[in-house]
Amino acid sequence: MRPSDLAREHGISTQAVRNYERDGCLPPAARTPTGYRIYTELHAAALRAFLALVSAYGHATAGPVMTAVHAERLDEALTALDRGHARLLRDRETLASVREAVDHLTAAAAPPTGPPDRPTPSGPLGIGEVAHRLGLTPATLRTWETAGILAPARDRTTGHRGYLPADVRDAELAHLLRRGGYPLHRIATVVRQIRTAGGTVELAAALDGWQQRLTARGLAMLTAAARLGDYLTLRAVPEPA
Repeated sequence: MRPSDLAREHGISTQAVRNYERDGCLPPAARTPTGYRIYTELHAAALRAFLALVSAYGHATAGPVMTAVHAERLDEALTALDRGHARLLRDRETLASVREAVDHLTAAAAPPTGPPDRPTPSGPLGIGEVAHRLGLTPATLRTWETAGILAPARDRTTGHRGYLPADVRDAELAHLLRRGGYPLHRIATVVRQIRTAGGTVELAAALDGWQQRLTARGLAMLTAAARLGDYLTLRAVPEPA
């Protein structure tokens, strides 16, 4: 096979194929007497495996995996893949936590049947006011700020914190989740997601897209595993004498 034969299958340039060989993502190619590269089905399988790994894990993982394989460091390659699966699992667990938290928040924010006992603030509140509103201490709110859960603005003159309605919402959410047993780092993740989405309704819609991306990544990992398995099997076949 020529470089163009491998490149054509994947819609990439012949220079990209040569670069992948140079970087160790493909095994070294033999040369003709005039210096032209000769690729085989082994190189084609390596390229399929590498590009599938890129799609599933990214270049930062795919390259080291292939170079480790070619250096006969299979355990090192498999460990890199294990880390990718561990990241996916953590992302799935985080998504589940965010979904559960949004469900809790939505239930807690349901319209009350009686008169409201706490009016929604219309302007910035001080840390003492927010603490009193939630039945907490100012030190707790400062701890949540250090953990990345709260991000109130500061008065340029006095340096005092000013909690806007969105900040109070974040504090109420954190209070709710702490009562539910959530650790601070998980609460920080949930609050960041809600803050980025603009609210719980918007976040609930965004979570569906997040779920789809995780599913696509998981399926890509399955494909990459199959392609890498094919390549490893082909590498194990003895070359003809």
